Amino acid sequence: MMGEEIFSGIYLVGSPELTAPEDACVYLVEFPKELVLIDAGAGNSVDKIIQNIKALGLAPEKITKLVLTHCHIDHSGGAGKFKRLLDLTIIAHQRCAEILESADPVKTAGLWYGIEPEPIKVDQTFSTDRLELDFGKEKLVLLYIPGHSPGSIAVYLDRAGKRILFGQDVHGPLHPALGSNSQLYQESLKKLLSLKADILCEGHFGIYQPAEEVERYIKSFLS
Repeated sequence: MMGEEIFSGIYLVGSPELTAPEDACVYLVEFPKELVLIDAGAGNSVDKIIQNIKALGLAPEKITKLVLTHCHIDHSGGAGKFKRLLDLTIIAHQRCAEILESADPVKTAGLWYGIEPEPIKVDQTFSTDRLELDFGKEKLVLLYIPGHSPGSIAVYLDRAGKRILFGQDVHGPLHPALGSNSQLYQESLKKLLSLKADILCEGHFGIYQPAEEVERYIKSFLS
């Protein structure tokens, strides 16, 4: 299997089915002059992700930024190799960056996956509730949504009259060893609901649309 286009210039390029069983979903956003990767898989499938990008007719060398939604190794493990191959800028929340740089085997969930994490140096961090990345007439908004992990973020983009939300691990899970916080998780779910997204790109369970289905899915985790 290769990657697939979800919406105009938005692609799924990695997942348990596409690349490796231990990978979370990896998404790619195309802008006029560059590409942005959202998450990096667990690490063993970087070459396969790059192959999938090429198979879509896109040039991996145009990837300028890698946004990591959180520190868990199924999302971040490939970041170091992507950096070495493509010399891109790695972006994450400050709380996420601290864990990635420490290569903590528990907080990165590396221990759960049987993968030893490598220290990952994050190039650009933020410690506020949001960061906006400008791409000409469009922008990617990075939104701090702690709960599942201390440094979790969501990413959204408005394009062609639709709001596309990369909510990633909307479903959780929550575990004390991962630094999860159930109260913050519930608050973050409400924050995601307020975005009224038309398309949700989830971290493990694929694509949800239209807006009513996105709302139903997020609300299913509210307590």
